[in-house]
Order: sequence, then C-alpha cells, then structure tokens
Amino acid sequence: MATRVEFTRQLSDMEGLLARFAEKSATDVRAAGLAASGDRGAETGVLEGRKPADRLRQEIESLCLDIMLMQQPLIGEDLRFVSASFRLVSDLAQIDSMTRDVAFVFSEMPADVTNRLSDSFIHMSEHAAKMVDDSIEAFLTKNVELAQKVIASDDVLDKMYAAAEAVVVELIRQGQPSPRSLPELLMAAKYFERIGDQAQRIADWAVFRATGERILTGGDHSAANMDGE
Repeated sequence: MATRVEFTRQLSDMEGLLARFAEKSATDVRAAGLAASGDRGAETGVLEGRKPADRLRQEIESLCLDIMLMQQPLIGEDLRFVSASFRLVSDLAQIDSMTRDVAFVFSEMPADVTNRLSDSFIHMSEHAAKMVDDSIEAFLTKNVELAQKVIASDDVLDKMYAAAEAVVVELIRQGQPSPRSLPELLMAAKYFERIGDQAQRIADWAVFRATGERILTGGDHSAANMDGE
C-alpha cells in the first residue's frame, strides 16, 4: 500500500490538475463570448482546445483510479474528494466541449446576425465563466458559502438567457436579419445557460466534499454512504 506521504502528494496533484482544467474551461467560456463579436483569435483558440482538455481529463481520471486502487480503504473526506473529483471532471469536460460548440456556431454565422446579441453573449460568457471559477474554488477550498452563492447565481444567467430569447423572438417576428440564422443565435445563448448549469453541479460537489450532502439532489450522495460516516 502506498505511504501516506505518497497519498498526500497524489491529492495535491489532483487539486492542481482540477485547477488547471477549470482555468482552461473558464478561459474558453470567456473566449467563446468574444467570438460572438468577431474575435477570430478567440474563436480559433477555443476550436483548437480539444486535445489539451482531453489530456487533462484523462490525467485526472487516471489519478482518481490509481488512488482508489492503491489507497484502500478510502474513508470520510478523502473518499468524498476522490469520488467527487472523478465525477466533476465530466462537468468540466462538458463545459469545455460546449465552448467549442458555441464557437463553431459563431464561426458559421454572418456578423450582422451575431452582432445583434454580441454584448449579451459577452455578459453571459463572463457570468458563466465566473461561476466556473468560483465553483472550482469552492470545491478546492471546501467553501460551502461560496458554493451556495454559485448555485444561487445561476438565476442571473437564466434571466440573461430569457432576455436574449425575447430579442431573438422579436427578430424572428420582424423577419430580420435572416430568420434561418436566428435559431442558431438562440442556441448559442442556450449553451451559455447550460454552462451555468454545469457550474452549479460543480458547486454542488463542493458542498458534498465539505459536508457529505448535496444541495441540488436534496439528499446524501451514494459515496457518502460508502465512507462510513
């Protein structure tokens, strides 16, 4: 069995990898918002970011599995940290994937269409990115109060999406610019709203790590029953 010193090093490595993945994801969320205003450099950076994201996900998942195999039995907070890390990396991967989806949508749309909501997209992306930043900070520092703020702040992003939807509906009614492009405009706004949902999930894992309970599911997570607490 690996020594406690090695175990501590593995946990520290895990935190570092999670911080790097979250930083990349949040940066790509912001860049996706800039892509709506015609920033081709930001757009290209997001579209070419899949391989680094895949590598980070694989490193984190492999490390989780190594810890689970070599450090038996895992109990208490250690178990919650490793099991939650293994799950929330999927949330980070989905966020990163959605940034590429939205950047691709913008790359295919004429500027006169994206310009209709470019400011809204920048505001939505900034809010969503901050949710990602704060959610992973809450997880790494076991800050339940910050996690709760992230979960509550999703309402702001939902209102931003509703406002964008109202603009798109009105543009469709007016037939301007091209009605065929407007559903994609709404889809881009929906991506940012969904990124906020994923950040909420990460914040929920932060609560779980600190307390053994999850806010969004309304009960104990199964891993909490595994740690003997």
